[in-house]
Amino acid sequence: MARLNLLLLMAVLASAIFLVHTQYQSRQLFTELYRVQSETRRLELEHDRLQVEKRAQSTPLRVEKLAKEQLKMRTTTPAITQYVKEDGTVIPAIAPTPPEKPVSGQAASGSRATNAQAGTAARPPAARRPSP
Repeated sequence: MARLNLLLLMAVLASAIFLVHTQYQSRQLFTELYRVQSETRRLELEHDRLQVEKRAQSTPLRVEKLAKEQLKMRTTTPAITQYVKEDGTVIPAIAPTPPEKPVSGQAASGSRATNAQAGTAARPPAARRPSP
């Protein structure tokens, strides 16, 4: 009988030690969970703050200002536009010539015809995107 009591005592002590160890692990996991939840909340707040900052930084007016000042970009005009053919060659931009004044001795109608022809020849074809 003494052996049985000794065996039961050992079982109770082992059970008590296992219970204490399990509670200790439970407390450690709970504190780790609390720490991770706090970190999650902090990161969510920082993410929200960064999203607001991103929206503030990407306003069209600010982007245009930075493009002009830092990148030295400018708005497009027909004078600086280049037209590219489908094969990749660049069509030279022909600046429109100002209308010529009739010189004494020339007929005004002949001068108009020359200007009309020059005006149609100076217009570059419409730019098209190459098909993929």
